[in-house]
Amino acid sequence: MSEEKSDYIWMDGNIVKWDDAKIHVKTHALHYGTGVFEGLRGYAFNDNVHIFRLEAHLNRLYYSAKIYRMNIPYTQQEFAHAIKDIIKANNIRENCYIRPIVYRGYGPLGLNPLKSPVNAAIYAIPFKEYLGEGVLEKGISCLVSSWERISPRALPPEAKACGNYLNSVLARLEAVERGYIEAIMLDHRGFISEGTGENIFIIRKGEVYTPPLYASILEGVTRDSILHLFKNELKIDVNITDLTRSELYKADEVFICGTAGEVTPVVKIDSTIIGDGVPGEITRKIQKTYLDAVYGRNKKYLHWLTPVY
Repeated sequence: MSEEKSDYIWMDGNIVKWDDAKIHVKTHALHYGTGVFEGLRGYAFNDNVHIFRLEAHLNRLYYSAKIYRMNIPYTQQEFAHAIKDIIKANNIRENCYIRPIVYRGYGPLGLNPLKSPVNAAIYAIPFKEYLGEGVLEKGISCLVSSWERISPRALPPEAKACGNYLNSVLARLEAVERGYIEAIMLDHRGFISEGTGENIFIIRKGEVYTPPLYASILEGVTRDSILHLFKNELKIDVNITDLTRSELYKADEVFICGTAGEVTPVVKIDSTIIGDGVPGEITRKIQKTYLDAVYGRNKKYLHWLTPVY
């Protein structure tokens, strides 16, 4: 089974063949970005696949939809069942990525979406490392993008909305075209915001820092998990505060985190080597602590895991 394809997709309450999962060219979301989505991971262990923090992801999906006046025609419980159903339909027994999307469908032309129906779909595919093979061990390079992260005066950054990610696409393209793996974006005030699809943490002199919600960041489920694990497992209080670009360069360690990227060390930013140029001690500790939670090795966090089969 390919990493980029599976056999079936869930669409509006039906399970259809992958190649039959089609939308009309007049779909409102195709023209105007009027959709919201989530990214979830399933982790395979103990003869099962376990979805990490399913409820938290669905809470955010429904919150994002509410901001854009989309009434999802399924309860959260029904949506949760549908996610498990599509994994089962594809008989996925390995680590996987799950993408639920809710969007404005085929309706009248124009910017008022209220007469367009609300549609939903879910796909699940086998999945390994998002930013490249081996990056969790060796780390990645990042470019501080010239593209500013969307301002809350323009779009709500806390909504995981399709249209928001055009901003991320521009930053990621800039980074890749200049030879970097990922981009880091500044907010409208000039402070560190986040990566194109990940939150960011820095470590200096044993202290851990991360930007606040008002720095135009997405309130990441992985970020929330990391904050909890730092406090309760590593006994480290994280300083949630504005951070300047120069603080990236003088950091001893930097890492980004997200559902797809998990906990990825950053070893170079622009032309500056971070620390010793290898993943640092605290990054390694929180990465291991996080992976112990998602793979069920730390029994205290089994409530974060929803078995599929």
